[in-house]
Amino acid sequence: VQLQASGGGLVQAGGSLRLSCAASGRTFSSYNIAWFRQAPGKEREFVAVISWSINNRYYADAVKGRFTISRDNAKNTVYLQMNSLKPEDTAVYYCAAKTLRMTMDGTEYEYWGQGTQVTVSS
Repeated sequence: VQLQASGGGLVQAGGSLRLSCAASGRTFSSYNIAWFRQAPGKEREFVAVISWSINNRYYADAVKGRFTISRDNAKNTVYLQMNSLKPEDTAVYYCAAKTLRMTMDGTEYEYWGQGTQVTVSS
């Protein structure tokens, strides 16, 4: 599967953005899709994941209550709605896909998108 992340941009603190991860491939609905982010000088970190069945979602503590992950299998797209953005949310956001077990461990993901920059000004 090929992934294309989009929707990043510059926003003021307290604002909102919606990221999209569009996938190619007929088996998109079989994949768990996660968002990760990497800020300058920092390691990549897990943000959120949604299972292939849509029944399970997990969030990093840092974004819980502010971010919502969702998916539309008919459109082969996963979304990350980001509200109440903070300057510390500034990073390049990546979507990633894997089959079978859902995990927050980025090393287990098989496919990655190219990333989209999110910048939150104070």
